[in-house]
Amino acid sequence: MANHLQNPWRGRGFDRAEILPLADASAVADLLRQCPTHAATPLHDAPEIAAKLGLARLCLKDERARMGLGSFKALGAAHAIAREAAATGAPDMRKALTDRIYVTASAGNHGLSVAAGAQVFGARAVIYLAETVPEAFAERLTAKGADVLRAGADYEASMQAAITAAQTNAWTLLSDSSWPGYTELPLRVMEGYLQLAAEVAAQITEPPSHILLQAGVGGLAAAVAAHVRLVWGDAPQIIVVEPEAAPALMESIRAGKVIETHGPASCMGRLDCKTPSLIALNGLARDADLFVTITEAEAEQGAALLAQYGLTTTPSGAAGVAALAAGLDLPPDAQVMAILSEGPEDG
Repeated sequence: MANHLQNPWRGRGFDRAEILPLADASAVADLLRQCPTHAATPLHDAPEIAAKLGLARLCLKDERARMGLGSFKALGAAHAIAREAAATGAPDMRKALTDRIYVTASAGNHGLSVAAGAQVFGARAVIYLAETVPEAFAERLTAKGADVLRAGADYEASMQAAITAAQTNAWTLLSDSSWPGYTELPLRVMEGYLQLAAEVAAQITEPPSHILLQAGVGGLAAAVAAHVRLVWGDAPQIIVVEPEAAPALMESIRAGKVIETHGPASCMGRLDCKTPSLIALNGLARDADLFVTITEAEAEQGAALLAQYGLTTTPSGAAGVAALAAGLDLPPDAQVMAILSEGPEDG
C-alpha cells in the first residue's frame, strides 16, 4: 500500500466548512419510486474472499448494473436533473426541460448519468471527455443521445472545457465536483448517492466495523460516509481509498484545505481526479477515519482477485477490495463493507 493518513479532523471537520453533504436519503427514495428503471442493487456476502483476506466478513455492494447504466453514478446527475424537471410542474415530464442544455466533463460514468437524465426529460447533454477516456464510453454516451466532444489530455482539461462552454453558451454546468461559488447542483448529485447507502443499511444484517470507499473527487465517499454517521454513528471505521497518482483528498486533509495534486495518468480512470470536490472534502474531514492510496499494480490485482470469483469490474470499481488485498491492517474479526462501483469497461 502506497500511503496512509489518519484523519486529524475526524468528528469536527474544518472550522470554516460552510456547506456539507446531505445525509437524509428519504427525498431521493421518494423521487426514485417514480422511476421505472429503479431497483435496489444487491449486497453480496463474499465469505471466500473474506477468508482469503483474513477477514471475518466481507459484504460487497454491487453497482455494476445500476439502472442499466453500469455504475453508482446513475443515481447522481440523473437525480439532480429529475429534481429540476419536477420543479417545473410540467404536465408532460418528458418535455419538462426541452429548453435546457446540460454540459459536463466526465471520465465516463457521470456523463452517462447526465445523458440519461437529459434524455428522459427532453433536455440536451453535451459531454466533454479527455483523450484518455476509452472510446467505448464515448459510444455509450452517443447512444444515450449526448453530444460528445474530446478536450485535453486529462479530466481537469476536459472540465475546464466544459466550464468554458457553459459560460460561453449559457448552458447549465452539471459537474459531480464542487468549488467555491458552484455547489447547488453538485450537492444534489451527491444527494442521489445516498440511495446506495440507504440500501446497504436496509440490506446488511449488522453494521460493518469497517467501510472501504473509493474516491475520485469524493462525492460517493462523502455521501455514503454522511449517511453512515446518521444511521450508525461513530462506530464504523470509514476508510477512503485513492490512487497513488491522484491523492487529492488525502493531501487536502493533510493541508486542511483544497489542494490540487499532480501525477501521471492512473489505470483507475474514474478515480483519477487531481482536485477534490469542496463539499466532499468538507464532509470527509468530519466523517472519515483514514485515507489510503493504492498503486496501479495493487488496483489491477484487486480487480483480478474479484474476477476470480465472477465479480468482474475495473481497477476503479475494485479499489476498496484492492486496498484490503494490498495489506490494509484490519483485525481478524473485522466485518467489512466495500463497493463494486462499476462494471467492466467492455461490459
